[in-house]
Amino acid sequence: MQKIHEFPLGGSVQLTSPQHKVKPGPYTVTRLMPEGRDGELQYRIKNDEEATERVVTETQIMAARVAHAGVFSA
Repeated sequence: MQKIHEFPLGGSVQLTSPQHKVKPGPYTVTRLMPEGRDGELQYRIKNDEEATERVVTETQIMAARVAHAGVFSA
């Protein structure tokens, strides 16, 4: 049975545990990728402030929190 990606193409996400010197987000999902060797779905994501894209697994990202008029929502 084929797995379904949780985050849509063009969706806004952030890293669940950003590494040192890596922006936590937000990132835009630029490509839905197949499962990796570990069987987990992958994504290609891009931050507007960085020149490169990153490949991450579904457990490495979550929906980005967006600010609207001083109110944060998930």
